[in-house]
Order: sequence, then structure tokens, then C-alpha cells
Amino acid sequence: MKHWFRDQHFRSLLKNSSYLAISRIVAAVAGIATISFAAHALGVLQFGALILITSYATAVSGIAKFQSWQLIVRYGSRAIHGEVDDFKTSTGFAFALDASSGVAGMVVAVLILPFVASWIGITQDQLWLAMFYCTLLPTMGAATPSGVLRALDRFDLISWASTANPIGRALLVITAYFTGAPLGAYVAIWYVTDLGGDLYLWFLAWRELRRRGLLNGIRPTFRPETLPGAWKFAISVNLNATVLAAWGPLARVVVGGLLGPAGAALFRVASVLSDSASKPADLLAKAFYPEVVRMDLSKKKPWKLMVRGTALAAGIALTAILILLLGGKPLVALLFGKQFLGAYEALVILMVVPFLSVFSFPLAPMLYALDRPDGPVKARFIGTAVFFLLIAPLCWRFGVIGAAVALVLGNVATVGAMMWQLRQEYRRVRSPKRA
Repeated sequence: MKHWFRDQHFRSLLKNSSYLAISRIVAAVAGIATISFAAHALGVLQFGALILITSYATAVSGIAKFQSWQLIVRYGSRAIHGEVDDFKTSTGFAFALDASSGVAGMVVAVLILPFVASWIGITQDQLWLAMFYCTLLPTMGAATPSGVLRALDRFDLISWASTANPIGRALLVITAYFTGAPLGAYVAIWYVTDLGGDLYLWFLAWRELRRRGLLNGIRPTFRPETLPGAWKFAISVNLNATVLAAWGPLARVVVGGLLGPAGAALFRVASVLSDSASKPADLLAKAFYPEVVRMDLSKKKPWKLMVRGTALAAGIALTAILILLLGGKPLVALLFGKQFLGAYEALVILMVVPFLSVFSFPLAPMLYALDRPDGPVKARFIGTAVFFLLIAPLCWRFGVIGAAVALVLGNVATVGAMMWQLRQEYRRVRSPKRA
């Protein structure tokens, strides 16, 4: 493995992912502490209501947002080499998409909530809390500052910013726990910390742009004429983000509608622990894309980088999976209380998801770098279709365990579809005459 570290791109991947790893570890510990204290304080039903209120807004944000950071990385990644025109145009385009989709998402979310609240498990006395939380949508879905910092290779700043929200939330939730605060206080804590984290990231991006003298010339625009295929790319990543929402907040909302707040609470507890084992792959994916997009994919190097990154993630994630499988039941009882032990069986099933993520995290970035943004979208549409076809009958038959099985089968379908597409692209770009 020593020769791996002579590869500049692999060293850069390690450096950037290490910044993200530190922040993810801190965020994961703070996040689990937050969920633990909130679960103990509120109990299964009220904790489920908190999950449904926050998940509804997050689901709408996932459907509306454009994942605009990918636009900036895709078209402006050469800004660190002094080529700033496309960077400024892509940043202005990303900002315009973020602002318009955020406001539109907020309006739609507030207008339709009274009609769907009872179906998704939000009661009438909780309706005003959910509508209040929806006012976060304009900042919640904005990814422009993250894209700016990624393109300028400031993963250290993203690392610092991503710890502010969970640490602040954990401290406030612990205070609320010891003071016996009601459900409304917990919704307010989620609101304030989400808003504060978003605004802090915007500040860091603005400060970095000012430091580098890049603020002048960045204007919101819906006509990125100098960026070939920008609208097509934006729509593809928006569709991808929409489908991705099915695996997190939208799934929780659907489970709440099928099984009630208690089912949503148990499903959330199981998923938050399984998600912790997926973190190594998630952070590597975020660091991997800016690296691979700068490389020539007709050469061997990016494909070697993909294999090495997968090997690195596998060792870390499989250790986390083993710990959760062996100590899952006492961990659930300790962190959340014995009333949440019903989440353990679902947790065991959901461990398949981080196992899949270890081997699939490079697939979507590689397809984006190969100018195939439609690839992940098609794969996730297939997986989402499998998930939604199965979730209702499985939930009715097996409860929370059925929801976990549906999520796993949807992920299997998604990963399989992406692997098949990347294999086809590999044959195309690495044909004998190109090798």
C-alpha cells in the first residue's frame, strides 16, 4: 500500500476526507447525544412527533433543492488554478437556483401541510409548529456556500461549519432535558440551530470569496450561457436530490403515515445508528468528487483512486458495523431508553445499508465526472420505485422491521443499477484503443 501514498490525488483525498472525518465524528457524537436526550425527555409519541415535524420540512427541501454545490464543483473547480470566470458564473447560477427553489418550497410546504398533516401523523395542535419550521426552507436547501468552499479546496472550513450545528443543538437539548421543556421548545431548538448553521456556512463562503478577491462579478443568473449543459446538469442533480429524499426524511414521513409517530420514532432511532456506520463512505464521497472531476477518466489513475478509496472506507465502516451488531441492543437501551428497544431488529436489518455504501460511494461521483448525471438519477428512480412498492405491504405485515427491509431492498436496486451503468462507461472510456 505504500505506493498509494505517492499518488497526489490519493493524498489529497485523504487530507480532505480527514477534515470531514473529524467534523463527522464530532457531529455524530453530538447528534446521537441530541437524539438520546430528546428521546428520554419526550418519550416515543412526542419524540415521533418531533421527527415528523422536522422530517416534513427536510423532505420538501430535498425535493425542491438543486444540490447546487455540484454545479460549482463541476464548472468552477479550476478556480484554485486561477480560472475564475466559470467559477463566478456557476456560483451566480447556483445562488439563483437556491434562492428560487427555497422560497418556492417554503410556500408549497406551508400551503399543503394542513391537507396532509393528519395523514403523516402530525396532529392539529402540532400543525402550527410544523408550519413554523417550514420557514427554514430558503436556507435549508441552499448549497451554494458549500460548493464555493469545495471548489476553493477549503474543506477545513466546511469541517468547522458542520460541527457548529450539532454541538449547539446538543447543548440546547441537554438544557431542555434538565429543565423539563415541552415539545415546542425542542422544535425551536432544531429551528435555531439549523438556521445558525446555515448562516455560518454562508458567512465562511463570503469571507473566503472576499479574501481571494472573487466577490466582484458574481451575479445571480438563470442564463449561464458560458457553461455548456448547465441547465441539463442542474435538473439532473435536482432529480437526484429529490429521489435521495426518499431514503431519509421522506421515508420517515411515510413510515409515520403508515405506523404513526411511535413507528416513526423507532425507525428514526434505528436509522440514526445505521447512518453512523455509513459516515466513512459519505465523507469520502464528498472529498472524492472534487478530485476525480479534475482527472482524465480515460486514464488508469481515477479508477485506481476509486478502488483505493473504497478499500479505505471498507476497513473503517466494517469495524463500525461489527460494533453496532454486537452491542446494538444494550446501546439502544442506554442511549434512548428501554421503550425504544423495538428499534433493534430494524437496526440489524439496516446494517446492510452502510455495507452497501462502502462499495458504492464512488459510483455517483464517477458517473457525474463522466458527464453522465442522468446515471445516478435513473438508478435512484429504480431504487425508489422498489422502496415505495414494498414499504406499505411490508409495514402492514412486519411493522418497523418491514420499513427497514423495504429501505434495504431499495438501496440494493439503486447500487446494482449504478454499478451496471459505470461498468458500461468504463468499457467505453477504457477501450483498448484508448488505454
